[in-house]
Amino acid sequence: MSTTTVETSAEVKKEIRVAPTQGKVRRRGDRSLTGSLVSHGILIVASLAALFPIAWLVFLSLGPDKDDYLHPGEIWGKMTLDNYSFVLQDTNFFDWLTSTLIVSLGTTVIGVMIAATTGYAVSRMRFPGYKKFMWVLLVTQMFPIAVLIVPMYQIMSELQLIDSYLGLILVYCSTAVPYCAWLLKGYFDTIPFEIDEAGRVDGLSPFGTFLRLILPLAKPGLAVAGFYSFITAFGEVAFASTFMLSDTKYTFAVALQTFVSEHDAQRQLMAATAVLIAIPVSAFFYLVQKNLVTGLTAGGTKG
Repeated sequence: MSTTTVETSAEVKKEIRVAPTQGKVRRRGDRSLTGSLVSHGILIVASLAALFPIAWLVFLSLGPDKDDYLHPGEIWGKMTLDNYSFVLQDTNFFDWLTSTLIVSLGTTVIGVMIAATTGYAVSRMRFPGYKKFMWVLLVTQMFPIAVLIVPMYQIMSELQLIDSYLGLILVYCSTAVPYCAWLLKGYFDTIPFEIDEAGRVDGLSPFGTFLRLILPLAKPGLAVAGFYSFITAFGEVAFASTFMLSDTKYTFAVALQTFVSEHDAQRQLMAATAVLIAIPVSAFFYLVQKNLVTGLTAGGTKG
């Protein structure tokens, strides 16, 4: 009787040990086949939704007539690159490109430089009113462009900066710097203060520490701030159309309006120009995309 009981207990224990190994143990983060199919399906649909407007724009740019967008099916039989040839040869496209790059890159360099020094000062130094100073920067973002454009025009006119690249760059910096300063301040907060102390021990000045030690560590944050400043200047319309008066100094966002008049709209030329405009933005995004995700997430971990 006792022998049977012992054998039965041993068999039960053996089954208990073997049972967990019979089925496949799902590790943390593993998905079932159904879950993988659903997630991949959602990603495919989202990708198609994001790519469709771009593909549609390219497709319309190949139509020779301005009303092809009303009957897009007819474009297949008469596709042409004449719209691109016209934009590149018979318009001020390269002047627009030069103006856009000057304004966008100028805003990026000057805006990021000012925002970086501002964010670093507020992150590391405790001067009277440093907290209120950051809130003042935030308050400047509350005013709409319609309210700011008239006083800014008067100021630029008195400084003789109307229809000049520098004037438009300074106007864009007034928009980009407050946001970038907040962004970089949060990123600088994630950099250990011991690095500043080590720089001072080595004999570096505060600015030398900032330039030689902190900025190299803040490349992801600087990339995000630079991308935001570049896009802000690249696609803005209201300030550019008000402060730039010469046709050759138009930025791309304003130049697109030249294809639309009171009684006519050359939509096929607008589509071709828009496709060409996307090339510099795509190139700039490719250069900074490695640091974008890191820079966007790191600034929210502290502060």
